[in-house]
Amino acid sequence: MDALWFDPTEILIGGDWQKATDTLPVEDPSTGEKFTRIGRGSAKDVDAAVLAARTALDGDWGRMTAVERGRILTRIGQLVQTRIDDLTALEARDVGKPLTQARNDAIALARYMEFYGGAADKVMGETIPYLDGYTVYTLREPHGVTGHIVPWNYPMQIIGRSVGAALAMGNACVLKPAEEACLTALAFARLAEEAGLPKGALNVVTGLGEEAGAALSAHPDVDHISFTGSVPVGGLVQAAAAQNVVPVTLELGGKSPQLVFEDADLDAALPFLVGACIQNAGQTCSASSRILVQRSVYDDLVTRLGAAYGALRVGPATADLNVGPLISARQKEIVEGFLAQGADLRRVGQGKVTNAPDGGHYVAPTLFADVPPDHPLARDEIFGPVQVIIPFDTEEDAVHIANNTDYGLVASIWTANGARQMRLAKRLRAGQVFINNYGAGGGVELPFGGVGKSGHGREKGFEALYGFSQLKTVAAKHD
Repeated sequence: MDALWFDPTEILIGGDWQKATDTLPVEDPSTGEKFTRIGRGSAKDVDAAVLAARTALDGDWGRMTAVERGRILTRIGQLVQTRIDDLTALEARDVGKPLTQARNDAIALARYMEFYGGAADKVMGETIPYLDGYTVYTLREPHGVTGHIVPWNYPMQIIGRSVGAALAMGNACVLKPAEEACLTALAFARLAEEAGLPKGALNVVTGLGEEAGAALSAHPDVDHISFTGSVPVGGLVQAAAAQNVVPVTLELGGKSPQLVFEDADLDAALPFLVGACIQNAGQTCSASSRILVQRSVYDDLVTRLGAAYGALRVGPATADLNVGPLISARQKEIVEGFLAQGADLRRVGQGKVTNAPDGGHYVAPTLFADVPPDHPLARDEIFGPVQVIIPFDTEEDAVHIANNTDYGLVASIWTANGARQMRLAKRLRAGQVFINNYGAGGGVELPFGGVGKSGHGREKGFEALYGFSQLKTVAAKHD
């Protein structure tokens, strides 16, 4: 079946698929080919989508019970399962992901819908002991209309953890996917419609960030904004929402470290150390772009990592190699700029680009050793397949280097020492800390978010449901 089983130039407002006033080209990062177009939604389209969401809250969607909402989300997950192959093909071509990675994202989207479908009727309030003659209890209620600005690197996964959680709590959503990768967002909306999601509960406006995205961030009738993306744009979104005193969940960048101590199992660590950086060509907010290694095992691990990098192969999404292309020529230019800053560093490993079309946006994964902790490659988010190795001597040194960035999203500790595991898990400045692993297989159930310039608020797991709801306290006085 052709992966494009729908019209990508249409946007969804109030259950009506309609043409935007203009369109934008869609590029295949593997080839540079423009292969279709999407709608260029306007501020007027965002106004209509927000109104449709508000209308849904006043209608069938707003009156629906939690268990009914959960059943719809579960059905969406089931329909996603039936379209895994189509969604995989869409994501691979739209984002440039190797097919295996794109398939994993489609599977994760189904899992998010299953999780939030099952959780929808399990978010409960509590009773509070109070004065004699009072009964006090709390309720968790939806914010209302929620805006979701989703990036291009993991469209399906972030729709799942953001829109899925918001719908589970009874919010009505306006989704604005990144202009570079809208196709699976549009496909998801079609499946949600097929599953019986009431009109207006989910609206999708594609288009440019500075047009549709800015209009959604600043809209006075939006009650909550969820944004995943860069630090500068996150600041703009938060500033716009602040004018309307609207809460914002921000999941931004990262410069996540893995700390490897001399008692670590290096054989077990090696695939995590490499894989956590090169996943999605390094275009991952939680990518582990820093490896901190205790000096006594430093040379050994540098040798192993260099060999692992040398074995990496880069090519088009359909070749399903270790690494695919970057999303755009602009992103390639940014990454190459960082590589130029590392010209005087010791390059100890580099993958190979093989059989790649000339128009694609390819960068070979590159590993640098002996990198000073204050070097730009050790402090700044690159968003590409570039990793640095930094030596340390003591536990105190490792903590200082790990925490010495503006970010705090994810960290990992490799050690057999249980006391050290517990000490460092508390001391590392990060929203997630993994011990003798990295990422825990994706972890739909695991709260995710950062500190510092990595953002605030939490997505995934039950914490996302709390974030997409507001607490009401009811105090009843009686004789």
